Amino acid sequence: MGVDLRQVVAGILTITMFVMLGQMLHRDYFDSLQEKAQGDAHDIEFEGSRVSVKDSLVGALEGSKGPWMDDNNDLNPCWPTLLSDEAVSSKGYVTFSLTNGPEYHISQITDAVMVAKHLGATLVLPDIRGSKPGDERNFEDIYDADKLIKSLEKVIKVVKQLPEEVSLRDMAIIKVPTRVTEDYIKENIDPIFKSKGNIRVATYFPSVNLRKSSQDGETDPVACLAMFGSLELQPELNAVVESMVERLRTHSRKLGGRFIAVDLRIDLLEKKHCHSTGVVGSKTCYNAQEIALFLRKLGFAGDTTIYLTQPRWDSSLDILKDIFPKTFTKEAIFPASKKSKYLESESSEYENVIDFYISSRSDVFVPAISGLFYANIVGKRIALGKPQVLVPAEISETSGLATDFISPYISKKNHLAYSCFC
Repeated sequence: MGVDLRQVVAGILTITMFVMLGQMLHRDYFDSLQEKAQGDAHDIEFEGSRVSVKDSLVGALEGSKGPWMDDNNDLNPCWPTLLSDEAVSSKGYVTFSLTNGPEYHISQITDAVMVAKHLGATLVLPDIRGSKPGDERNFEDIYDADKLIKSLEKVIKVVKQLPEEVSLRDMAIIKVPTRVTEDYIKENIDPIFKSKGNIRVATYFPSVNLRKSSQDGETDPVACLAMFGSLELQPELNAVVESMVERLRTHSRKLGGRFIAVDLRIDLLEKKHCHSTGVVGSKTCYNAQEIALFLRKLGFAGDTTIYLTQPRWDSSLDILKDIFPKTFTKEAIFPASKKSKYLESESSEYENVIDFYISSRSDVFVPAISGLFYANIVGKRIALGKPQVLVPAEISETSGLATDFISPYISKKNHLAYSCFC
């Protein structure tokens, strides 16, 4: 019987990788530190601290061909009983824009709602601006406007458009730090609002850290509502996401329909800051080979279905597909009838949103790159009861336990979301 040379080469390559893996330094958890500059959400170092996860946090599914874990739906929103005030009408307006992608949109919505609430102002639905000049969309192109308006009706008034008699040119532009507080609004924004009558706010990000802190005090229930109870995809785009999720589950029928989403984007991996931090065992990101070995060492079977956020297939991903043949980027599972509208447009905004929501709904999420995308995905997954977020590491042993690599946001329960769910 003939020998397939490709199989021989693949076998040698796989053995070589495992030998190399045994020589790697041990690497524990990574977690985000402070962001150096606004908009540079991936220029971040990681810190590690191995945390033992108690058996009560997550449970392994028996006979599942891999270290899959149960969802945990024990948490419920804490804020509904705290929101008893009626929305206060105002003569003034607060306007803003959504920028930089869905991971930023959540914070921008939350901060704008907080400002409008504590000023007693009317909030105007934002436009959505992409990274390229002139790349602008209406809020309703991506998100459900009626859902947002209804969800906030008891705390603020929201309108879809600014009245014609109000000019954007006359508005004061105010920069506000993310996670803006009532005290900050009273001291720094209220005087300007009273003077101008209408303002435009722009959120800046001194940090992408979403850890809760004892210094923060109790999270404002209005912020919780805005962050976790107001923003949903518009129906058509949500149907696209659901279709892609269902297709991934179909590919994984033998594993109970479970699949992994990995945030791995080649353009970010190639940035100069996306390499070793200089700290032993610490890295700012992980490439396709490292992710493949990490998952295989944790015991995920070769027929596991994996979704990558990388926009289109790249040859550097071949090594991942050699070990996990059911690895897909979005063009392979996208509904054919929707490709021209959402996948082949010049803007990447739709694709980023699709990646964000698929990563939120997958059975396992692996952030190959740290930043606000990772942090906000964890928050969404906590809200959905999906705790299996595995942060990569270089495992020097022959195997590892998935429960040893749960995100510190979840294993330590120190994510901001735990202030909003109880």
